[in-house]
Formats: sequence, C-alpha cells, structure tokens
Amino acid sequence: MSDSSNLLAVDDTHVRWSLPRDRVARELTSRPLLLMLHGYGSHEMDLFGLVEFLPPEYVVASIRGLIPAGPGFAWFPLEWDAQSNELRRNVDDVNQSAGVLLAWLDRLDTEVGGLHGVTLLGFSQGGAMAIQMLRHAPERFDAAVVLASFATPDSSPGASVRDAALAEVSIPVFWGRDPHDPVITEELIAYTRRWLPEHSNLDARLYSNVGHGISMEEIEDVRSFLEVQQVD
Repeated sequence: MSDSSNLLAVDDTHVRWSLPRDRVARELTSRPLLLMLHGYGSHEMDLFGLVEFLPPEYVVASIRGLIPAGPGFAWFPLEWDAQSNELRRNVDDVNQSAGVLLAWLDRLDTEVGGLHGVTLLGFSQGGAMAIQMLRHAPERFDAAVVLASFATPDSSPGASVRDAALAEVSIPVFWGRDPHDPVITEELIAYTRRWLPEHSNLDARLYSNVGHGISMEEIEDVRSFLEVQQVD
C-alpha cells in the first residue's frame, strides 16, 4: 500500500447492522457478534442476504472493505504477477488491514462495555482476512467461518509466535469450498489444507458445482456450525 495506507479505517457509515444502530450496544451486552467480511471487489451488502438463514442469536455487522477495488472494495491490494500468471498479495498489507479491523473491534468493545463473544464470517478475500485476524488476536474470537477462501502464507516478524499461540487456542473454524474453485489457486489451497488443521479445530467441507460461490447446502451447514458454537 502507499503512504496513505496509514489512513486506513473502517467507515462506520458503511457498516450494515442486523438491527438499528442505536440498539447495538445494548443488544451486544448479552448477544454475540457475527462480523461479515466480503470478497474482493464487493461491498457490505454482498453477504448480508445470508443473515436470514443464520442463527438469530447473533447481532450481525457487515463491514465495507478498506480500499476501492474494481466495482467495489477490498481488504488489501492484489497485484498481477505476469511471470507466474497469478495474483499476488503482500502479507504486510494483510496484517495491516487485520490491525485496522481489530482496532474497530476495540472501539466497539469499549462502546458496549465488553463484547459477549465474536465470530467471523468471511468470503474469499474476506475469509483470508478472518484467518489473519485470528492469528493476531486468537483470544478475541469464538469461531470463524471461511468460505471459498484461503490462509495467507506469513513469514513476517512474529508470525511463527502468533501462529503457535493460535494453535494453542484451537478455535473452531468452518472451511467450505468447491474443490474445483476457479479463483483460488492450487498453491493457496495446498497451503491452507496443511495450515488450518494445525492451527484450528477445523471443520472442512467440500461442495460440488459451486465454483467460487456459496450453495444453500453450505449455508445450512454454516448455520449448524454456528448453532453448535452457541451451545458450547
């Protein structure tokens, strides 16, 4: 990112809540938060249609990405590598954006006077962000749902220590994908297949004929996964 990246922040006017904003703090004192993170080039309304299919106990917040990208927004930049014929990402950008989202959660926690639990749900690039947030603050989260997504290889300073701390906590993670997803590269899938079981309590599911998308069967499985987290 450029020097202006230091100005990255969540735009609170573009956070979509599942209830009126003036009720959020009161409701979150006794209800868990489900934080939705959309994919590259999309926006805060993209995943919001899932709310009606998910457990009603959650207060849902869907956040707009931090930077303009294509027809919408993104969490971190992607650059085309002509040599490898692949999209590349800088893990420093991923980590910075994770920090911005964690700072937003800190402010919400202060507003509420203590959140009652936080679960992440991310699609594609949003799922990568969810995983990176787990890496930086595993104690903050109850679970994560990662759809058509991946873990970002991270060799930045402190990464091995953060990953070891995450593995110790063993957060429940639902990873749903089509094995023939045309967007997520085989390299990233191979890395994620190795990394997630070692760093989470993983529930991995495959869905045929979904492509880079989400099926109703998958949504039903996500609902069941989230219901189990509430019982636990």
